[in-house]
Amino acid sequence: MLAVLLMGPLWGCQSRNLSPPPLDPDPMDRSGYVVGVQDVLQISVWKNEELSVVVPVRSDGKISVPLVDDVQAEGLEAMEIKEVLTRELSEFITAPDVTVVVLEMNSKYVNVIGEVLRSGQIPLVNDLRVLEAIAMMGGFALFANKGDVRIVRRQPDGSEIEFRFDYNAYIKGRAPGTNIVLRSGDTIIVLE
Repeated sequence: MLAVLLMGPLWGCQSRNLSPPPLDPDPMDRSGYVVGVQDVLQISVWKNEELSVVVPVRSDGKISVPLVDDVQAEGLEAMEIKEVLTRELSEFITAPDVTVVVLEMNSKYVNVIGEVLRSGQIPLVNDLRVLEAIAMMGGFALFANKGDVRIVRRQPDGSEIEFRFDYNAYIKGRAPGTNIVLRSGDTIIVLE
């Protein structure tokens, strides 16, 4: 009977459908930054200051550029936007030399909610791990359950997977690999 009582909490944990922590991304396998809504781009056309602008990516995923009007930017890398603008501007300018720079990366973020000192969004401008995100929000609140932090990740098909981060085990070296690299759209939930 005692064995059944002791196993109860383990069965409860197993029924939560937690996923094992994902592997860290390979640092040599980096794709370019994909522009998203709310990012801010600097478009420079060499020797054509009147065509050089700083523009936000609108909610429809487009930017407005002199002469060519609306251009799709969301979902493209800066080099791809450069190619589109070069092609479009070549109707008006001989051999345009276009540069596209992402000035503000506002479309990639993670959310931290629950028992932290400040809940909110953190811009994701470089690799960020769970513990760093919690620290950026001021750390754990007084009644935080440090042993049961959840990371919810939405999959491309709309489903969600959930990872667990046990701070207490991690700092004692018993949970390596659980301080995962976060992805845009992840939500960290610090339970009470």
